[in-house]
Amino acid sequence: MSEDTDTPNAHQRVWFVTGSSRGLGRALITAILDAGDLVAATARNPEALAEELKGYGDRVLTLPLDVTSAEASRAAIDATLDRFGRLDVVVNNAGYANVSPVETSDDHDFRAQFETNFWGVYNVTKAALPVLRQQGSGTVVQISSVGGRVGGSPGIASYQAAKFAVDGFTRSLAAETAPFGLRYMVVEPSGFATDWAGSSMTVHATPDAYDSTVGAMNRRVRQSAAGSAGDPNRAAEIIVRTMQRGEVPSHLLLGVNAVDLALDYSRGQLAEAEAWEAVSRSADYAEPYPVELPPPSGQ
Repeated sequence: MSEDTDTPNAHQRVWFVTGSSRGLGRALITAILDAGDLVAATARNPEALAEELKGYGDRVLTLPLDVTSAEASRAAIDATLDRFGRLDVVVNNAGYANVSPVETSDDHDFRAQFETNFWGVYNVTKAALPVLRQQGSGTVVQISSVGGRVGGSPGIASYQAAKFAVDGFTRSLAAETAPFGLRYMVVEPSGFATDWAGSSMTVHATPDAYDSTVGAMNRRVRQSAAGSAGDPNRAAEIIVRTMQRGEVPSHLLLGVNAVDLALDYSRGQLAEAEAWEAVSRSADYAEPYPVELPPPSGQ
């Protein structure tokens, strides 16, 4: 079978990727095609992407997609099926963050971010589910952030709240669809050398009262000349290789900072749960009550 055919063979996967025009999404498209698979690459403005990918022939389908539209999401999934006949991996990558303290955030901007970062994931996933369920196979990959696990990054509350929501949504979805043979993986990167904190991000004015939190984070991380440590091409290749396994992790951390932050957070959560265990248990009728509160930390 020719490499340029648009009909997948038994060894080729059909991917559907949102936010494909730059950053991790663009790197992922290249990794998918270099692995010999087929892909529907979607973006709000796919024209430049289509020109760049001409050399891959019919193995790539470029589609316009605004993920905040449920109707457009369904149409893009249908177009992928029309071209390739099936759907193996859905990657919800589209997303962005703008910076401002919650107190001074523009309500429209805060909601608009959530529309893309959460409702976009919902729209695309929901559009793909009937296809994956009827196939009895398929994987949904949610590109989240280590901040969606540990939180606490000043200035991007909408983005991080959406990533927490995506995780909860995906966990519930995995339980609901357990009989259907579907797989789910939430990818949690730390900082990567993309334009996430560059042209994709609007940094709004930070009031003096928030300079030590939001302002300090902007200077130290988001506007640092040092750049991010993560290689998006490596990340993309890791995701593609992971899809070749029969079993995938429910959560995939990517990057040294992601691993360190996640381990520290999990250890802290466990220590706190153990310290408050007796108090927490005492809320049930059958448990001893009252019990002594644990001493403040450091005592």
